[in-house]
Amino acid sequence: MRKGLTFLQGCVAAAVFGLAALPAQAQPQASSVVAKVNGEDITIGHMIVARSKLPAQYQSLPDDVLFNALLDQLIQQTALKQQLHGDMPELVRLTVENETRSLLASEVIEAIMQSAQNEDAIRDAYDARYSTGDGGDEFNASHILLETEEAANEIKEQLDAGADFAALAKESSTGPSGPNGGSLGWFTNGQMVPEFETAVASMRPGDVSDPVKTQFGWHVIKLNERRKLEAPDYDQVRDELAQEIARQAVEDRVNQLTASATIERPEIDGLDPSVLRDMSLITN
Repeated sequence: MRKGLTFLQGCVAAAVFGLAALPAQAQPQASSVVAKVNGEDITIGHMIVARSKLPAQYQSLPDDVLFNALLDQLIQQTALKQQLHGDMPELVRLTVENETRSLLASEVIEAIMQSAQNEDAIRDAYDARYSTGDGGDEFNASHILLETEEAANEIKEQLDAGADFAALAKESSTGPSGPNGGSLGWFTNGQMVPEFETAVASMRPGDVSDPVKTQFGWHVIKLNERRKLEAPDYDQVRDELAQEIARQAVEDRVNQLTASATIERPEIDGLDPSVLRDMSLITN
């Protein structure tokens, strides 16, 4: 026969039976009030949002510690806020409007992305890109980066006259690949800035480009090798395709909305862009 319940087991069982006998209590809701300050409510929803905005190191604190600390903070902030009587300060009002605009826009963007990233759309994108089994090209290139177009043209002239590319890169390139003869190794589409990729895509192995301007300066590019890649498996590129679809959907929707909106930009006489530095306009 089994022995009787130990004292500890009995206490646990009694507690369980006792709880079962108590009336059921409603689960907390976001609207549940956890404190009032001079009649102003602080809710669980306020606390959830406050916790979500904390740095990661604070979010890792024990829940009971964090709960009490956040509640104390919200109580103190509410008491302080209530000392402002009359109109909301202009800086605060404008900040709230900007934050509200940004948060609501983010909600719409998230909805657009979620709607666009359905499995059928991702599969269609995969088939459109890789149905032939071709994974695109991979390039091996070198470049010499210069600060001015004039300097790039001078380098191109020297190369056309038979100068050694790697030697010129070591001597003249301002890029981090210069000491390595300008070598960039192998790369695929999407890894370089668009202007650079466009230039490389039109080249054959051994070609040296005319100067190409990007955000980094002026490049003279040599294509060393070019090879075809096999199409990747669906699972390998699914997330990448989903992100591309989402970005395109957002861009299309934004363009559609701005094109159909009534947008007015009244001219302001004497407007100097440096006005954005003048905080006195909203703090006085």
